[in-house]
Amino acid sequence: MPLKIKNVLVCDAVDKSCVELLQEHGINVTYKLKLPVDELCQEVKKYDAAIVRSDTKITAEVLAAGAGSLKVVGRAGAGVDNIDVPAATAHNVVVLNTPGGNSISACELTCILIGALARPVVPAGQSMKEGRWDRKLYSGTELYGKTLAVLGLGRIGREVAIRMKTWGMKIIGYDPITTEAEAKAVGIQKLSLEEIWPLADYITVHTPLIPATRNLISTETLAKCKKGVKVVNVARGGIIDEQAIIDALESGQVAGAAFDVYPEEPPKSAVTKALISHPKVVATPHLGASTAEAQVRVAVEVAEQFIALNGTSPKYTSTAGVINKEALAHYQ
Repeated sequence: MPLKIKNVLVCDAVDKSCVELLQEHGINVTYKLKLPVDELCQEVKKYDAAIVRSDTKITAEVLAAGAGSLKVVGRAGAGVDNIDVPAATAHNVVVLNTPGGNSISACELTCILIGALARPVVPAGQSMKEGRWDRKLYSGTELYGKTLAVLGLGRIGREVAIRMKTWGMKIIGYDPITTEAEAKAVGIQKLSLEEIWPLADYITVHTPLIPATRNLISTETLAKCKKGVKVVNVARGGIIDEQAIIDALESGQVAGAAFDVYPEEPPKSAVTKALISHPKVVATPHLGASTAEAQVRVAVEVAEQFIALNGTSPKYTSTAGVINKEALAHYQ
């Protein structure tokens, strides 16, 4: 049964291609960006669906306010950390995201950060701007022949593996779902975490943030690694214990780290600020999906799924980003 989405509230800035596609299919779109919670609770009652990115939080309070009218919340991006999915399901609100839309952008940033840990281009570039010429100070190491551990072998993890293999790295990886054969098909040797720790020269994480992955890289696991390991997080803040990294950088157990994501954004805690300011850390402000191409892709994918839920177009039929299929079943 189609959902009959007629009126959509856009809560965060999304590419115009999303709005245009929805309008072409007879759906009304209203922009009301970054509303305070009380205003959002009033507004949401007037719409069948809402679109968010990262700024707007769709909490249990918002979902309760929209109960009876709101049918869908779509996130233009991967993950749904800012949407209360259990509360949405309780109110029969379908939650969807665009899991593949920013995969290439996040993958490419990961590869660039791995490169920036091997060759210290960030501090070297800054030193040049400050009028210095420190060739000896910024000597690096080759990636060729080194072992890269990819933790999480979904879309992004696999794309990283394919690219870094081309640089001559040996790729090992872990994922509880991916089979050995699937990993091997993209050139990854699948191992257990306990086998991975002592082998990795570089570790990159590409998992969601769930209880099983919180502090996946910790003081305990870093102690099992090679001295001088380098670590990258372009996935979610909290997968890597930031204090553990600071301590390991000071002891020399970790030789460098690159972070694009943090437990709180923008960062406020003293620990995160200390991490960012550490001379052996390359830090970026959550740029994983910040490319022109990814922004268009995630915007279009949200619109396509809304149209698919309406059942009005033979061209758009996929709702692959739906997180809570039980809420969707309510309408079928």
